[in-house]
Amino acid sequence: MLELSISSSDRGNRATISRPLYGLTLILIFCCLFTSSANSTDNKPPRRIVSLNLCADELLVALADRPQIAALTRYARNPDISLVSKEAQSLPFTYGGAEELLRLHPDLVITSSYSHAEILPLLKERQVKIIDLPLANSLADIIAQIRIVALAVGHPERGEAVIQKMEKELRTLPPPMGHGRTAAYYQRQGYLSGTGSLIDDMMKKTGLKNLANNLNKSALSRLSLEEIVTYHPDFLIMGQKSYSTQDIGSQMLQHPLLKQAIPASHRLFIPAPLTLCGSPHYPEAIKILNKELETIDHPSR
Repeated sequence: MLELSISSSDRGNRATISRPLYGLTLILIFCCLFTSSANSTDNKPPRRIVSLNLCADELLVALADRPQIAALTRYARNPDISLVSKEAQSLPFTYGGAEELLRLHPDLVITSSYSHAEILPLLKERQVKIIDLPLANSLADIIAQIRIVALAVGHPERGEAVIQKMEKELRTLPPPMGHGRTAAYYQRQGYLSGTGSLIDDMMKKTGLKNLANNLNKSALSRLSLEEIVTYHPDFLIMGQKSYSTQDIGSQMLQHPLLKQAIPASHRLFIPAPLTLCGSPHYPEAIKILNKELETIDHPSR
């Protein structure tokens, strides 16, 4: 869950996704792209790519040539939610409106099927290639999406290089520091990341047990202040260390009752952009969580 308001049409699907169905979707997308590429008469990479998906922004910056990117989402420049905010400063962006999008004359648009529904028929009429990029909720999903986007932009070798780099980084990580203890990714307004979410996958990689799984909570659910205190996880995982006192949604995270039950010494902090989208920065997220746990267990190190 984000630390600030962001519309679902610009961030990728945060709803629960059936894992078998999701995997099949990625396979079908990949196969269709491969067939299209192999059978194309000119086999030319797209020249004007538009992203309507914050997660796609990060993949495009990593995999596409800069001249290929006609526009990223308007959120790409926001460091609070984007991992490519610095790179995005010099790249064009779009608010996602139909007229604006058509003026960009894209030949490839990356979006999510649940969003921008009113725009997709217009693009299809103009024979614009559209990629529906579901949310990546695991390392396997991230690797699949990297390959899909790399192939679509005409640089599959870059995708493989990124994947190899990720796998090398993961192999060099220290042993998991969670040791089977319980954690909850608890966010503003009491949102909790549960079974099948990206943060759930990250917890498993660090040896933590997700409280939401114990409670049979879905990928995105809510838990009251009283409930989180009652269930009392060993750690709270949070997206930032401080919150604005004017932010009503974050007031519960500063409640004295919560601070007493789970003090600052048992809170793990991981930057929100690392948990919002599955990206090549996945190993960094695991490394940060492990380091936070090590600091708590061995404060003198």
